[in-house]
Amino acid sequence: MEKAVKEASEHHSLICHTLVSPDLREAFDRMAAEYDVVAVDILGPMLRAVQEVSGLQPKNQPGLIHTLDQEYFKRVEAVEFAVKYDDGKNPWGLLKADIVILGVSRTSKTPLSMYLAHKRLKVANVPLVPEIMPPEELFRVPPQKIVGLIIDPFKLNEIRAERLKTMGLTADASYANVTRISEELEYAKAIMRKLHCTVIDVSNRAIEETANMILEHAKRIEALK
Repeated sequence: MEKAVKEASEHHSLICHTLVSPDLREAFDRMAAEYDVVAVDILGPMLRAVQEVSGLQPKNQPGLIHTLDQEYFKRVEAVEFAVKYDDGKNPWGLLKADIVILGVSRTSKTPLSMYLAHKRLKVANVPLVPEIMPPEELFRVPPQKIVGLIIDPFKLNEIRAERLKTMGLTADASYANVTRISEELEYAKAIMRKLHCTVIDVSNRAIEETANMILEHAKRIEALK
């Protein structure tokens, strides 16, 4: 602190600080006065105001907001898992996942995986494409851990057409063709029936709503263990 105050004095500067400890704040104010440096206490007045209004005593412990507890590490691990096993990159992750999400392209598999990862769930997701057989590991995952996503074909047509536009492509590609989309969805439903998994229609649902349904499903799985 003294080094900073001396430097400020030499350069005719002011110091703004957010010292949490009352003792340190008082010591800093005395030091600043000794060196004729203007010191602005940003945090002190706010803490005193909150204390007066709430009647609560501040903990006066710096760094509490950044405490790295067990929950933090679980969340980081889940996010890393979601990135590593996104879009069927590595089928071995399916057997280690808390939840496996299935669906055709643009049914929000990746955003859902990341959202759930922040809720500390390890999620892997697999795209379902008629021309590509799902990985064999998928059929070894317990059915209760698998969630299939379906969507109205016309809704998906709109989503995919918009996606093509953002990529600078025309909306008449087979990717956004309603007939092709219907074929993909029928294929996906057949796979889901074979897996006996939970199926969620995401046609008119926000990601948060679908994620909450999956979270509730995951809680039921955990309760059965």
